[in-house]
Amino acid sequence: MRPRPPAMRTKRRYILARILPYGAWVDQKQVYFAVIEAATSLLGDAAVGLAQPAVVFCEGGYVVVRCRRGTEKDIAVALATVTSVADERIALRTVATSGTIHALRRRMKPIRHLSGDEEVKVGETYFAVYRYPRQKVDLVEKGIKHQKSLFFTEADLEER
Repeated sequence: MRPRPPAMRTKRRYILARILPYGAWVDQKQVYFAVIEAATSLLGDAAVGLAQPAVVFCEGGYVVVRCRRGTEKDIAVALATVTSVADERIALRTVATSGTIHALRRRMKPIRHLSGDEEVKVGETYFAVYRYPRQKVDLVEKGIKHQKSLFFTEADLEER
């Protein structure tokens, strides 16, 4: 009797997604529930069972989702349909897909708070300033109720 060959490991793919709006804090477990719910409603139970999506980590404005190879496009589409996590309105935007988490970590760009100008006054309202890659600047209204966001480029901010 010949010994059985060892079982092959299933190949995985990792999807890096950006959490929008910038600075939104979400719990990894709650993100997992939102991803599973979105994928199930879009693809169905059988497809989600085959894809085996899982949230590997959620930090620094990014989330990494693991799935089986060949299903990464379906899961990336499902990530785009996520609209809220634990009653907080967010969006997940796919940045990259890779076979290793290490390669995705190199693609993660930290959110840099604009040094010096921590707040800006537009009209009668004060806004916190956040600068992101590709010259994007967000102004988030100070305060608790009725927050609004304004979106500028660095050139717009310099005109003020």
